[in-house]
Amino acid sequence: MPSRIDVVLDEARAKLTRLAADEVPAALARGAVLVDIRPAAQRAAEGEVPQALVIERNVLEWRCDPTSDARLRHAVDDDVEWVVLCSQGYTSSLAAASLKDLGLRRATDVIGGYHALKSVLV
Repeated sequence: MPSRIDVVLDEARAKLTRLAADEVPAALARGAVLVDIRPAAQRAAEGEVPQALVIERNVLEWRCDPTSDARLRHAVDDDVEWVVLCSQGYTSSLAAASLKDLGLRRATDVIGGYHALKSVLV
């Protein structure tokens, strides 16, 4: 029997069209915003992603919601392609699904997270 969090993760991922790491450069080329939600300590230990906008997980929805007073300049409408990145691709799935729940139609994440992406974006 799967754990409750595994069920929640499966439900979250069912909402997404997830990107493989090797698909991220094309997404960036078409204007997607790569969002690194890893905490500062994790980014320091694992490495930075120069192409990524850093938004800590605890404020992600407020920064990406185009109707929020706390939105970033990138949050212009519901069609922004937000590509969420965490360390291994678990938390990012939950975060991207939360953005989808806000109405951000093109939110997704990176399969395998930073660990998969680090060899692609050099």
